[in-house]
Amino acid sequence: MSAGLLRICTAGSVDDGKSTLIGRLLYDSRAVYEDQLHSIERASKNRSAGPIDFSLFTDGLRAEREQGITIDVAYRYFATARRKFILADTPGHEQYTRNMATGASTADVAILLVDARHGVRPQSRRHAQIARLLGIKDYVVAVNKMDLVDFDRSVFDTIVDEFDQILAGARLHPIPLSALHGDNVIAHSERTPWFTGKPLLEFLESVTVDRDVTSFPFRFPVQLVLRPTHEFRGYAGQVLSGTVTKGEPVTVWPSGRTTRVKQIVTFDGELDVARPGQSVTLTLEDEIDISRGDMITAGPVNVSQHFRADVVWMDERPLDPSRVYVVKHTTRAVTAELDRALQLNQIGSVNVTTARPVMIDAYAENRGTGSFIIIDPATNFTAGAGMIAEVLPEVDGRQVGGSSAAERIARLARAASTEQEAIEAVRQALEKLLS
Repeated sequence: MSAGLLRICTAGSVDDGKSTLIGRLLYDSRAVYEDQLHSIERASKNRSAGPIDFSLFTDGLRAEREQGITIDVAYRYFATARRKFILADTPGHEQYTRNMATGASTADVAILLVDARHGVRPQSRRHAQIARLLGIKDYVVAVNKMDLVDFDRSVFDTIVDEFDQILAGARLHPIPLSALHGDNVIAHSERTPWFTGKPLLEFLESVTVDRDVTSFPFRFPVQLVLRPTHEFRGYAGQVLSGTVTKGEPVTVWPSGRTTRVKQIVTFDGELDVARPGQSVTLTLEDEIDISRGDMITAGPVNVSQHFRADVVWMDERPLDPSRVYVVKHTTRAVTAELDRALQLNQIGSVNVTTARPVMIDAYAENRGTGSFIIIDPATNFTAGAGMIAEVLPEVDGRQVGGSSAAERIARLARAASTEQEAIEAVRQALEKLLS
């Protein structure tokens, strides 16, 4: 019986063997087409990885094959008799950490690969922390290249103990591996008689993940307002969580207006109930001013301009607290200020102040409404990704732990000794703010 779709990502440091492990998994599970196998066999000549270089099954870019590293996220789709899989092979190189975060953002299980000879390296720790921030609960601690340490159990146990501390409270599934030779990838290896757990494929086929978001409160970000005739006004989007039925009371944010669902319209006809993942058009009983970026909800909500988030910074240009950025949250884009400087690949807790109210949930409770991206308005580059931790309280209308751009500019003006110095300080601050 099928256990349903499983989304997997790999993570780890450079040369720990992620691509080789995935290639071996695809090859041994017979998820490789014959013409693809012949192509890889030809490409494996003049390389030192044996008759088949398994890493070539996922390293598809020319630069990847030349350098022997993964740069982009390589997605592979395969299936066994028991389950279907979407697998993201993510880069280990520090320069491409942002690509790793992309691959892990939709994963149910993370395979954390470690070279048994080198142990847990800084990039291994960083990837584990990012995966944890992104809400992944199940981790395969894949201790690879065990053949190069003579399958020493003490080496394996030391690495597992270290991950127990890094990912305290998570569900860890440690497996000793040799991706190159296939030990414990598909079947138990005779060279690890002390290992009694499941081999990798068997674990992936049987692991149970909880992705049920129907029990969460209803969240429906409006993507498009449809007005094909004067008699029809509908709001199109995708249900992020929860369910909604015809006649059910809903609230529109940020206005806070309450109404009822009149129709649930799809291309194939009307529905009585809309569920998570479905793209539908809602019509409402009352005429309410609704536009793209608004949120139709049921149940308790948090509408705020101030919140704390864990941010992964992805831009070579550091996060500058004196600049204004654009926060893209579901379908809503608002300008925002962030109170902490971050460097490329740095992870930190940041207080965010948005120019307009945003309907948010904590990421731990709802991935869809608890995540956002940060865009640099000067370059339109996606500079960071954030996971909302909590709504910040306000005191006298101001955010606790942060100050607005207006307040910072006012302080600069007050600190100047002459009127001319104040004018120049304000001018420079405004230039920096808008650059």
